[in-house]
Parts: sequence; C-alpha cells; structure tokens
Amino acid sequence: METEFKHIPIMLKEVTSGLNIRPDGIYLDCTIGGGGHSSEILKHLSTGKLIGIDKDQEAIDACKKRFSEYDNVILYKGDFKDIENILKTLNIISLDGVLIDLGVSSHQIDTAERGFSFRFDAPLDMRMDKSQPFSAIDVVNKYSLSHLTRIISEYGEESYAKSIASNIVKNRPVTTTKQLAQIIENSMPKKVVFARGGADKKTFQAIRIEVNHELDKLFETLQFLITKLNHGGRMAVLTFHSLEDRIVKNAFKLCATECLCPPGTPICICGHKKTVNLVNKKPILASVEERLKNPRSTSAKLRIIEKI
Repeated sequence: METEFKHIPIMLKEVTSGLNIRPDGIYLDCTIGGGGHSSEILKHLSTGKLIGIDKDQEAIDACKKRFSEYDNVILYKGDFKDIENILKTLNIISLDGVLIDLGVSSHQIDTAERGFSFRFDAPLDMRMDKSQPFSAIDVVNKYSLSHLTRIISEYGEESYAKSIASNIVKNRPVTTTKQLAQIIENSMPKKVVFARGGADKKTFQAIRIEVNHELDKLFETLQFLITKLNHGGRMAVLTFHSLEDRIVKNAFKLCATECLCPPGTPICICGHKKTVNLVNKKPILASVEERLKNPRSTSAKLRIIEKI
C-alpha cells in the first residue's frame, strides 16, 4: 500500500540560511525527496529558478503535485551522480546554489514494502529507484561470503561482519527484512545487541549503500558541481554517516586548498588553486530541540562551501 510522500527536512533553517539565496538565482536540489527543503528555497525566489532531481519516481510525482502552481520549478527523474548530462539536457550552464541531502527519506523508511527498515516485516528491497532490477535480495542471496563480508565491514563499519555474512549465507534464501534482522542479531553476543538497542542498523545501512551505489562517484560529482557554481554561489551537503561525510569533507577540503605541494616546498609546482571557501570549518549539527522532535536528525552533519 502506497503512503503519502512525507519527509521532515533536516536543519531547514540552517540549510536555507547557509545557501544565502539570491531571489534571481538558479538553485539545484539534487535529492528533492518530498520537497521540504525546496519549498523553503522557493519562498526566497522571485525571478529565480529551482531544479529538483531525484531517482525515486514517487518523490518526483509528489513534488509535481506539491509545486504544481509554480512556473519556476523544473523536476527531473535521475541520479544526481549523472548531473553533468542532466544539466546539459536541461540547458543549465551555471548555478547559484546546490543542495544535496544524502539521507534516506522518511517516506522510503516508513513505507514497509520498500524494504528499507527492520521495523517492518517486508520483502527485502531497499531500492531508491524502483525501476532498477537490482535490489537487496540480490546482495543478500547472491553475493559470495567474502564479498558480503567486505560490504558489511566497509559500508556498515560492522565489527561482526564476518559472523553476520556467514550466517546469512547459511540461512539462504533470505527474503524478508525481519528474517535478515533476526540473522544479524543471532550473529553477535546478546550483550552487544542489548547495548546497541538492536543490532540491525549497520548491516542494513551497508546493504542499502550497495544496492543504491550511494558512494560511487560522490567525490567526483561534488567537484564537478563546484565548477558549475557562480561566484558567491554556495553548496550545502547533509550527510548521515561517517563514510559519506568523509568524502564530502575531503572534496571540500581539496577545493579549499591553495597548494598541494609537500610542506617545505619553496615554490609551488603543483599549480593547484583554491576555488571555494569553507563557510563552516566544522560540520553544523542539529539543535537539541530538533533532535528531540526528530531523532533522525541526530546523526546529520551539514557542510557548506562558497565559490570564490
């Protein structure tokens, strides 16, 4: 059963103020979801334009309804990692602001049949783009023991990856979220499961990242988008786990560094020039009030840069 596409935007005020929105600017929301952040961006635009991208057709359909009365909104179904081709298709040459929210939407998590959450007993799926044939059921049932162990260890940063992967392989076929969750919890000491309040999250995260190729080309995409920003344009990125935050941090740091020569080199020979300033050197975190109202904001980190 389909549910209404709802998502509580994380750090809405911080994102909006961080983008320093120009009324006549062109703004790109790379992961528009339910349109929460974009709705706020639109309030600051007069002659400006908003472009919203999402790989989830349900998100695009929801935003078409939500923004049906606006004539300055362009919606496009696609993966933002293919942004170069998307901007060419839309004939967009440059941008005044970019937002990327790398979190899974509340709608995707709370819609049981999407198979993202261990809170529901549903078929394993986890596809952000339901048109793609590859899903979580393929990862869980077709990957070799070594491949599955590596995915859970690297993407889930799970210390019990080998035990979990081994038990998954032994219990194949694994077809539902509850079945997978039970295998995970049975693969580690009870005291660890108790201490974590459930042991499912890290492995589910790892499989979701693999299914949706969430980290692939992220670094390169961020660097490309920086080249499309106008002078004074800003990019804001929301991350929700250490792997993606590290990629964003390193991409921003590279573009904010004037010279990459080894320390002590008398004259710069690398030719690298900084193209952005870090608006916030340390990530912005959700307020205590927001974390109490929306626990999903607890792990969020916001990083912002400005083109020079």
